[in-house]
Amino acid sequence: MSALCFAVSVLFLFSSDVLAQREERKLIDNGNAEYKAGKYNEAEILYRKSLEKNRESEIANYNLGDALYKQGKFEDAANIFQGIAGKTTDKDLKSKAYHNLGNSLLKTEKYQESVNAYKNALKTNSVDDETRYNLAYAMSKLQQQQQQQQENQQNQDKKDEKQEKQEQQKQDEKKDDQKQDKQEQADNKEQQEKEQQQQQQKQDKLSQKDAERMLDAMGKEEKDVQDKMKKERLKTAQKVKIEKDW
Repeated sequence: MSALCFAVSVLFLFSSDVLAQREERKLIDNGNAEYKAGKYNEAEILYRKSLEKNRESEIANYNLGDALYKQGKFEDAANIFQGIAGKTTDKDLKSKAYHNLGNSLLKTEKYQESVNAYKNALKTNSVDDETRYNLAYAMSKLQQQQQQQQENQQNQDKKDEKQEKQEQQKQDEKKDDQKQDKQEQADNKEQQEKEQQQQQQKQDKLSQKDAERMLDAMGKEEKDVQDKMKKERLKTAQKVKIEKDW
């Protein structure tokens, strides 16, 4: 009885696996039909549903990468092709995956990575003329990119140098302004001290004149007193009788 159950179980699993494969294949075929009709988004949906049945399907993954590429989803496509190229043991599929990886990277202007992908494709299939052509094109784009980057760097260096000179000039002007301000402050201080000195000298002169006027006034007053006393003495002398000397 147990042996019979075992046989039935195995038969059931086998039948289920065959059914899943048929559904997977049908989804892929339907996806291919949509792809040929230019309905790449519908094709993507069907390929993804197929992968739900078998995530390791190289055909479904590869076709999904193509559908993503056609929709302009180049980074997503590159990730799919990179995964296939790194896992598959099928040389022809590996070469095609690297070729399409190079195309996807080329679209995103990752020229160095694109060149590497085409070279890897040629390592697997050295007689693929389309890959050789794409490699040559990618190398020319890489050279242009490097030249542009070099020119941009030179322009940036010149811009930085010009900006540095302008900053230095501003600093020099600021220093000159500060120096001029200090000189003006020193000149103003000197002028103030000079004016104060002149004012003090003026005050000293006024004080000296006042003193001279006071002295003059005192001298005049004293002279007036002396003159008055002299007059008094003269009056007294006139009143004294001078007798005749015999």
